Amino acid sequence: MTVRITAATFSHKDLARLVGQLDEYQSALYPAASNHCIALGDMSHDRAWAWLATVGDYNAGCVCLYHNPDGQAEIKRLYVDPDYRGYGLASALLAELEALARQQHCPALYLETGIHQPDAVGLYKKLGFIRTGAFGQYTDDPLSIYMSKALD
Repeated sequence: MTVRITAATFSHKDLARLVGQLDEYQSALYPAASNHCIALGDMSHDRAWAWLATVGDYNAGCVCLYHNPDGQAEIKRLYVDPDYRGYGLASALLAELEALARQQHCPALYLETGIHQPDAVGLYKKLGFIRTGAFGQYTDDPLSIYMSKALD
């Protein structure tokens, strides 16, 4: 299976489709108060980037790098279509994101995920992320897991 990772605009229809699937998935797992999503339109500025993972002609995964209001580089909207999980798409997306963050001299990457997503937590741990406390605009949420990875 050949996977291509390409930059995407925040108005790309497949990015919107994948983020919509992610929102559906997360809304079934967490109450609205614990869903810390940012709309694509709110991320589409000069300090945010998006990528798609393509298999054949199908865009099967996405991720965004977002510099939050505190200036921290944050991973947002990582999602892979369930039919394409287990093929390394999430790792490939994160590698592309991390390469850009390093190029931008970001000292670390941050993320927030949920306690009901053990596969995501496992992936992040495998890629060198460690648990940390709430960061940036987040407040402690018992349903959230906060992680970071030093890049320097």
